[in-house]
Amino acid sequence: MHDHIHPNGGFLVRAHHQMEAMLNRVPPSVTRLLLRWGLAGVFCTSARTKVDGLLTVSDSAKYLFAEEYRLPLIDPDLAAHLATYAEHAFALSLILGLATRLSAFGIIVMTLVIQLFVYPDAFLGVHLGWFAMAFAIVTSGPGAISLDHLLRTRFVR
Repeated sequence: MHDHIHPNGGFLVRAHHQMEAMLNRVPPSVTRLLLRWGLAGVFCTSARTKVDGLLTVSDSAKYLFAEEYRLPLIDPDLAAHLATYAEHAFALSLILGLATRLSAFGIIVMTLVIQLFVYPDAFLGVHLGWFAMAFAIVTSGPGAISLDHLLRTRFVR
């Protein structure tokens, strides 16, 4: 009946089912790896803008924390250092899949701080995406392609 109304309806339905079947064969560990690396990319890129050389917090990062970000209850210089090193550490942790859930939770906390105190108008455009990826990692874990999984299967019995 649908083929008569929509001549390509049968083809589209078959193509949709074939695509679903193909996507259902993708291992969840690949999805989790891509989530981790996608989120790590955001925070690693941000972290690298805050340093000179390998890990020296730049004067421009210190200026941003003192003049633009202005977090309450914390010294701007300390905030610049903590945020910069946390972004590096969390990103590396997500890339390696080591202490993954803890790092993703740390990113949730950072995202909430940024949302509440720095860029309150960026929830739908940016922060919801970060939060969603981090929340998926916290709740589903790092997946089989991770050091967490390797350590758990090798050393915890």
